[in-house]
Amino acid sequence: MPVSITPAALNHLKELTQGRFGIKIGVQTKGCSGLSYTMSYVDQKEPYDEEVVLGDVRLFIDPKALLFIIGTSIDYDKTNFSEGFIFNNPNEKGKCGCGKSFHV
Repeated sequence: MPVSITPAALNHLKELTQGRFGIKIGVQTKGCSGLSYTMSYVDQKEPYDEEVVLGDVRLFIDPKALLFIIGTSIDYDKTNFSEGFIFNNPNEKGKCGCGKSFHV
C-alpha cells in the first residue's frame, strides 16, 4: 500500500466520505519549501490514479504525487485549538517553519 492510515484518520475519512465517491490526495507547488499536500473530493477514478480502499473509504493518489508521498502515514489530530490531517512522510528532507509545505 503506498500510504498508511491511522485509525483516527480513517474514522475522520469515513465521516467525510459519507455519500461521496472518494477523496484524492495530491501535492502542489506552494509555500516556502516547495510542495504542499492537497485533499479533495472526487466523483470518479482518473485513469492513472492509485486507488487505496480501506473498508468504506476510497482514497485516490494523484500519479504526479505518488513518488513524493509513497510510504507516508496519514494521521488525524484534534486538539483544543486546531484539528487536521497530519502527513508523516519519510521522504521529506525538510519543512518550512509554519509546517504548511515541505521538500524532498
